[in-house]
Amino acid sequence: MASIYDLKPRFQALLRPLSDALVRAKLSANDVTLGALLLSAAHGAWLALMPGSAWPLLLLPVTLFVRMAMNAIGSMMAKEHGQASAAGALLNALSDVIADAALYLPFALIPGVNAPLVVLVVVAGVIGEMAGALGPLVKAPRSYAGPFGKSDRALAFGLLAILLGLGLPPGLWTTLYLAALLLLSALTIINRARRIVAEAKSRGA
Repeated sequence: MASIYDLKPRFQALLRPLSDALVRAKLSANDVTLGALLLSAAHGAWLALMPGSAWPLLLLPVTLFVRMAMNAIGSMMAKEHGQASAAGALLNALSDVIADAALYLPFALIPGVNAPLVVLVVVAGVIGEMAGALGPLVKAPRSYAGPFGKSDRALAFGLLAILLGLGLPPGLWTTLYLAALLLLSALTIINRARRIVAEAKSRGA
């Protein structure tokens, strides 16, 4: 199933000059990854300290876009400039789920938003990332199957933040919205697991 992740190659092509410039400046892929994590943690703290306030919500899409760009740049620096390492791969995987939790769990603090559903969507996102990363365990590639990967979650929560930040009061619509995100997350887990199993079987044939 299609996902925003499919646009990654074009996005990386636009960012490649910046990636090359950062390498020339003696920065590492891990530096960029840590910077994206710190940015996410700071914005998440802002959201948590001011739940429902307009500015933290309205500026969340900016932070999400910058984080996405930094992740793409870090990936290019690692793959294209010989900076890939086991420690970097572990840092990248952990920072993704930590940043997601930091940015999205504060939505549970907004009055009128269904807190348990927010938590379930975040947990399902973590499971989805874990499911995708389990490919190498069974000698299959990592799976990025959709329909609701990391980039799609960023778009969904960014849109939710804009609507709430513009003053749309939470209620039934936010509950239905989050329920839809949870369903998409569940489908993503299933699709990634199926793809990995299929790849493992085809390679073992």
